[in-house]
Amino acid sequence: MNSEAIVTLQLTDLALAYILVLLTLALSRFQKLGREGELLWASIRMVVQLLAIGYLLDRVFAVNHPLAVLAILLVMGMFALQVIGSRVEEKMPGFYRIMGVSLTIGCGLVAFFFCGIIVGYGPWYSPRYLIPLAGMIFGNSINGATLAAERLGAEIRSQQVAIETALSLGATPRQAVQGPLRDAFRAALIPAANSMAAMGVVALPGMMTGQILSGTPPIIAVRYQIAIMCAITGCVALTSLLILLQGYRAYFNQSQGLVLPDRKGVGGSAANG
Repeated sequence: MNSEAIVTLQLTDLALAYILVLLTLALSRFQKLGREGELLWASIRMVVQLLAIGYLLDRVFAVNHPLAVLAILLVMGMFALQVIGSRVEEKMPGFYRIMGVSLTIGCGLVAFFFCGIIVGYGPWYSPRYLIPLAGMIFGNSINGATLAAERLGAEIRSQQVAIETALSLGATPRQAVQGPLRDAFRAALIPAANSMAAMGVVALPGMMTGQILSGTPPIIAVRYQIAIMCAITGCVALTSLLILLQGYRAYFNQSQGLVLPDRKGVGGSAANG
């Protein structure tokens, strides 16, 4: 075990680090990008959110109660749902219900399998393990879930004529949208595949770096990183598949006619076929 003391960052150190954000704002203004307000707000929001979650986790760790841990996980899931909703412009009918169910089942099953069986700590609700590990699984599932929902809607709309033709020839809704389902699932897996391909050569991942900085032997940190990447990939695949299997049905009415939402993804829809 590394006997070196952990270097603690003080608030003055964070203030010095924030100079780099101010540098980014200055460069953006110099290049007349017009993004200074957005960048400033994002940086302030990041600081406030992270400090708030840090103090909150201190309290949760002290309480060490399953209800407090589950409440944190629920809030994390709600924020993940909000982020996905803000990224997907064309939402499928019943979007938030479908995404909520898929995230709960996909991320929940993978998180508890990974934490309870693979890592195998006890008790199962230990906040020091469950919250950060589940947080990484939830956080990294966002891109895959967003791509799955976005691509499914885009592919169904772009292939509307082909889908309606297949339906008129006797195909089931599942058969008619097999191509869009396949393309959407492939797109959802791209970020996870790219991350695994670049990991360890192009970049040292955050979990591994954090453990090494905290004094964990590098080989142990590597094992954790490999395990969590396997969990993240499995979570993205399972969650995305659940989104697609529920989502394609939302585009069809009871008469198996194709139903496309308006461009805002809410309210009215246009029934075809």
